[in-house]
Amino acid sequence: MITITIPEPNVTITKQDAPELSNIYGFTDFHLITREHGGIFMFYNAKDELLFVGKARKLRQRIKKHFEDSVSPMKKHRDEVAKISVCHVSDPVERELYEVYIANRQQAKYNQNRVEY
Repeated sequence: MITITIPEPNVTITKQDAPELSNIYGFTDFHLITREHGGIFMFYNAKDELLFVGKARKLRQRIKKHFEDSVSPMKKHRDEVAKISVCHVSDPVERELYEVYIANRQQAKYNQNRVEY
């Protein structure tokens, strides 16, 4: 049996109630998410339920694409996202494993193509 431990988030940003400087769905702290590191990211709603988990070689750019892209699985649900957590994971194989494991373990609502529950 393989034991997988979900890593603790390196960065967590939350949606602001009255953001003055935000142009991305209420999030003002994107600068806290690294441009250089790869890893996994998790979108949560206000009830702290996992909406979506993804992986990326460059975290900040990929997360922003989910809020700007017209083909993102999150495009109809962007307003639901209240918190974004990021874990740095350098190995691409580990990123893939974490993405699938977390999506299944926490029953991510919008990762329908990656879940078995």
